[in-house]
Amino acid sequence: MKLFRKKVEKQTEQEKVNQRREEVLAAGRKFKYPLQWTKHRIVINTILISTIVVGILATAGWLALYKFNMTDDMLYRITKIVPVPVASVDGINVRFSDYLMLYLSSTNSIERQSSTTDEESLEVLHSQYMTTALSEAEKYAYAEKIAKEQGITVTDEEVTAEFDRHRNIGGIERKEESFLKVIEDNFGLNKSEYRRILYLGLVRAKVEMAIDENANMLANKVESLLAGNGGDYTAVANALGDKIQYEETAGMVSSQNIDGGRASEAIKLEEGGQSGRFISLNGDGYYFVKLIAKTETEVNFVSIKVPFTEFESRFAALKDEGKVSEFITIPAPEQDGTGE
Repeated sequence: MKLFRKKVEKQTEQEKVNQRREEVLAAGRKFKYPLQWTKHRIVINTILISTIVVGILATAGWLALYKFNMTDDMLYRITKIVPVPVASVDGINVRFSDYLMLYLSSTNSIERQSSTTDEESLEVLHSQYMTTALSEAEKYAYAEKIAKEQGITVTDEEVTAEFDRHRNIGGIERKEESFLKVIEDNFGLNKSEYRRILYLGLVRAKVEMAIDENANMLANKVESLLAGNGGDYTAVANALGDKIQYEETAGMVSSQNIDGGRASEAIKLEEGGQSGRFISLNGDGYYFVKLIAKTETEVNFVSIKVPFTEFESRFAALKDEGKVSEFITIPAPEQDGTGE
């Protein structure tokens, strides 16, 4: 018989509830922490797998662009999203997407005619187009650099105006849908891509006009001479010689002729009328046009061109100084062994 008995305190209902809750929670803890550890492992594994996949894709993309020099449309779309460089000009990157856009738009027509062109000729053309596209992309990037330094801008409104000017070349007003169809069929470009090309062209043209003092002085001289001799283009050509480029169509040509915009300007004039100074569609100089004769669709005219030279001189100097670095090597077409 025990002399003392432990006194048991009677629990309240709330205390019983609290005690039961603690027992349940304690029992659940042994399942909670292993589950947390499993989730932690899942997160780590997911991150590792994602990193590996991204690394593999990045490596594959690098090899495709920089090692194997691939130029397919899928890579072009990727470079539009990921702004990787194809070259560097005076410390600024040249966008790979611009290079591929220019190259693919150039090759679109020959791809459609590949059945009538032998494989060797196609290879030569592709190599030439790659070289030209890379050079043009580098020059556009350099023009953007100068524009930024000099506060030169091109607005969306200016791009739209240039788009409409191209749409109505030759005096024919085309609907936007039909014009874009022509652009897509001939160059494989959509509207935003064509506007990008127009934007780059306008930037370069504005830069050319801003930095080429010699061309501006020559254009002023041409205007002065034409005003003083009654519009005698031949006399101006004789006076200025090889400083300018004088050209006669020597007959009727289409008003839609691809000639820097001269024919499309000429058809707007009356016979004997002069256009005054305007910049060429490709932005490489000033044109002056005088209409000789025209029909509804054809024109005969003479023209004077004042070429821009300063921009090209500066770019050539950068190359000589080693300030143009290209990150791809354009493959030369294979020789057939005949030495030709």
